[in-house]
Order: sequence, then C-alpha cells, then structure tokens
Amino acid sequence: MTKNILAVHDISCVGRCSLTVALPILSHFGLETRVLPTALLSTHTGGFTGFTYLDLTDEMKQIMTAWQPLDLKFDGIYSGFMASAEQIDVLKTLIKTYKTKENLIIIDPVMADNGELYSVFDRNFVKKMGELVAYADVLTPNITEACLLTDTPYPTGLHDAALIETLLNKLHEKGAKTIVLTGVKTHEDQIGIAVSTKNHPNHSECYMAQEIKGAYHGTGDIFGSVLSAELLRGQSTLDAAKTAVDFVVSSILATPVSNDKRYGVEFEQVLASKKF
Repeated sequence: MTKNILAVHDISCVGRCSLTVALPILSHFGLETRVLPTALLSTHTGGFTGFTYLDLTDEMKQIMTAWQPLDLKFDGIYSGFMASAEQIDVLKTLIKTYKTKENLIIIDPVMADNGELYSVFDRNFVKKMGELVAYADVLTPNITEACLLTDTPYPTGLHDAALIETLLNKLHEKGAKTIVLTGVKTHEDQIGIAVSTKNHPNHSECYMAQEIKGAYHGTGDIFGSVLSAELLRGQSTLDAAKTAVDFVVSSILATPVSNDKRYGVEFEQVLASKKF
C-alpha cells in the first residue's frame, strides 16, 4: 500500500519553495502527498517586493474540523513555514490528533538563516517554535535556528565539533529525538549535515559536500522534502540525509548560472535525470 505524508507548508505561487517543491518531490518518491497550507503568497519573500500574503490559520482550523469524520491516518507529517505563533498551537493540536506509534513527525523550524531571524518573526515566535521541539521525531534546524532554539550565541567562521555537540545535546535536552542539523561548515568550501539520535548522545555523524557559493532560495525545502521521503521509504536518518544533501547539490549544479536566483533551483531536472 502506498504510504502518505501530510505536508504543512505555505504556498508561494511563484518561486520554487514550500509546497511547490514538496508536492512534486514527495510524489516522485512514491508518496501520496496531502497538504495543509499555512499561508498563500503571490511569491516567496526572498528578493521579491509588493507580494501578497494571506494567513490561513482560520482555514487550517476549519480543514482539520472537516477531517474529523474521515478517520484519516498519516504515515508522516512534515511541517515547514508557520505563518504565526498561533499556527504553532494549531500544529501541536494536529500532531496530538494524528500521532501514532508507527508514524513519523518531521519538523523543520523555519524562522532564520545566516545568523538572522527572518523579518516576519519576533522573539515570541522563537519561544513558541521551541515548544515544537519535543513533538518532533526528526527535527531539522539549520545552525542559526539551532542557536535560537537553545539560546546559544551564533558563531562566526567554521563550526567546530564542540559547537555542533553543544547544539545537538541542548536540543536533545529539550526533547528532540533525532536531529538533522543543516548548514554545518567544518571545513572551507564544504557544507553539510550532522545527525544525532537521543539514544546515542555525544556521538553525531556528519556528511559534507561541496559548497557552492551563493544564495539559493528553496534549497532547505528541497532538502527537507527528500529527507522526509527517504525516511518514509525506510532509509536510515544518515542515509536519507546524505541523499538529500546530494540532491540539493545536484539541483544547484543543474541550474544555469545566468538564471534569476529568486526563482529557485531547477530541481525538476534532477528528478527527471534521477542523478542523485
């Protein structure tokens, strides 16, 4: 029987990110993909101006009410961009309603990057996001988000082993079961991930790939979608993360340098070629 996954993300109508990335990737990997949109935007917010923005919190609640008589079951729930602190409570209710011993909750605490909190969020949002940590079977913060969630100063320069272990251990103390820490830079010209499980604290495993300089919108959503798909297909966390890293790198390399970076990377070419 085909497994299904519920993707809880925003819809950016133009610009490859969020649901316009998650839907094709998850479906390509053989999962029935169901959605719970958090917001509707004319474009994503990276580099575009004059975009429209519709918060769908009230609609999320109505959708969940309409689902109650359907006896739905989800093999996985994969969340990304939350439009408000209130939506985090909605997500918590969703997880409490549909969590089972068998399914997998994957939470990407989307709120910051490169040492900066996204402009649409404040410190209260960070605090609310921290409440989600214990709900995650797999938590996928980047370095900035991990620092915010653990009140750790954001580092300058490379990320040494002590910093990585500190972040992972603090997140485990907050209740995270398995962590895939992204944006890890232990060497120049390389970037990758660190994986840690609560059963084996102080023993993380890293995987590095070539760093391709530049800002590439939507690559975090590409990573999370591939990771989620591979986890539901039975891959180990480390192997799933490796596949996701390689997929992102391949997507960037498949994108012509002359492209307008605001529109994201050509992950479709990688899906078509299966070179990942």
